[in-house]
Amino acid sequence: MVPVSILDLVPVILGETPREALHKSLDLAQHAESFGYKRYWVAEHHNMTGIGSAATSVVIGYLAGGTSTIRVGSGGIMLPNHSPLVIAEQFGTLESLYPGRIDLGLGRAPGTDARTLQALRRTTFTSDRFPEDLLELMLLLADPKPGQPVRAVPGAGTNVPIWILGSSTFGAELAATLGLPYAFASHFAPDALFPALEIYRTKFKPSKQLDQPYAMMGVNVVAADTDEEARRLFTTIQQSFTNLVRGAGGKLQPPIDDIEDYWTAPEKNHASHMLKYSIAGSPQTVRSEMENFIELTHADELMIVTSLYDHRARIRSYEIVAELDPTI
Repeated sequence: MVPVSILDLVPVILGETPREALHKSLDLAQHAESFGYKRYWVAEHHNMTGIGSAATSVVIGYLAGGTSTIRVGSGGIMLPNHSPLVIAEQFGTLESLYPGRIDLGLGRAPGTDARTLQALRRTTFTSDRFPEDLLELMLLLADPKPGQPVRAVPGAGTNVPIWILGSSTFGAELAATLGLPYAFASHFAPDALFPALEIYRTKFKPSKQLDQPYAMMGVNVVAADTDEEARRLFTTIQQSFTNLVRGAGGKLQPPIDDIEDYWTAPEKNHASHMLKYSIAGSPQTVRSEMENFIELTHADELMIVTSLYDHRARIRSYEIVAELDPTI
């Protein structure tokens, strides 16, 4: 198999607060490091009671400080919510503290709703500047030029690896043009996966950071000792996506015996479509379906998402996946 990494949404479960979620994420990151995973990313979301990673750079520092070898980064920072200088300073600081272990994945979606966007003092038009802001950020993280009037301190000369995240063809084209690695959010937005990969791979131009295309795909994975137990654990994720369809959001809920009692037929169709690239099963099932997904997409790396209610079951799921492939 290819290298496998983890995307952690720092899920807040019913009855708990972000404090507990953050402590569990550190515990999971430490286990992931011992299991041999390549990288551990967290994502920027705002005004979502079920996600505890809004202050993404702070969370990355917390996780990197509690681990020693695994790469830690953002999957991603929503650049339109920030000035490039601030992100260069934050990630320059992280790279200075944890050299050679920090990734900077960038997206252009706001990661929130319109009202929260206003609270962030941003507008819906800031995403239009994403390519220009990206170039400015890359300049601020690169070796400073003579006479450069504004420098990120720390940041300048750290050359933190930048990734472009996407769920459409826009990010694929931008990543290809700039010669950057590309991560596609197929774990919740499957529709444009293959058009985006085709654009990225055919239009890729080598850069100082990367000499050939490198594509990472997101996939939901729930592994357990049996197919039945994995499918039951997966109902937590199905409930979460059903709530998104309902516009309800909320904290992560415990698994249930029969998901058919939870969603309506239209909700099932919508949520199941979003979860198209999901794998839930025993070790044998997971191995087979992961290999099929890699063969289908020619992924250079997988980033798996396992948002479960039970922390021990979540750790066990990642342990099972690691045991499937000694190269992880």
